[in-house]
Amino acid sequence: MTIIDISRALAKGMAVWPGDTPYKLATILDRQQGEIVNLTTLTISAHTGSHADAPRHFTDDGLAMDAVALRPYWGHARLVTVTKEAGPLFPADFAAYDLRGAERLLVRTPLQGLPFDQFPAAIPYPSPELADYLGQLGVILYGTDAPSMDAVDSEDLPGHKALLRNGIAILEGLDLSRAGDGRYELVALPLKIVGGDGSPVRAALRPLE
Repeated sequence: MTIIDISRALAKGMAVWPGDTPYKLATILDRQQGEIVNLTTLTISAHTGSHADAPRHFTDDGLAMDAVALRPYWGHARLVTVTKEAGPLFPADFAAYDLRGAERLLVRTPLQGLPFDQFPAAIPYPSPELADYLGQLGVILYGTDAPSMDAVDSEDLPGHKALLRNGIAILEGLDLSRAGDGRYELVALPLKIVGGDGSPVRAALRPLE
């Protein structure tokens, strides 16, 4: 069975959202120093690398990570590619694809080739019009290689809120470089973090065609 890892590697120097907690792996116990086991401590933001956003991240009364349903993060998905380098994405940007029946939509953007340690100055992101369109099609998850569902400098987060209004879960920061456009089974389960506003995921695809 072919499994394609679409998770970004967590490593020192990786790009994080400006002002967010840098990723760190600290050795607490070391077998090379005579300890019984190797033991490390992670310092990490809930939004590092490939991750899920909980509604709590951008709303006051939204569900936290431990309360969200798991169904959106496991099941049939459709991977497509858009060419817009920055700005809002509209239904017309997906005119080349038949998205009917695509419960989980994964969107590869030109950001895919960005260096590991570089955070983008501008990104493509779903417009409220696109969120409403996808909601009408029955989409329950929107995933992308971009770090956000809104412009980097957005303060009101209309993309995030429109996806939530349409019952669409969010995956950000995926690595879609090793998978071609097509149909897959997606697995990207978030951690059960009580009160959490997000969670890193280990995301993978199994080709269905």
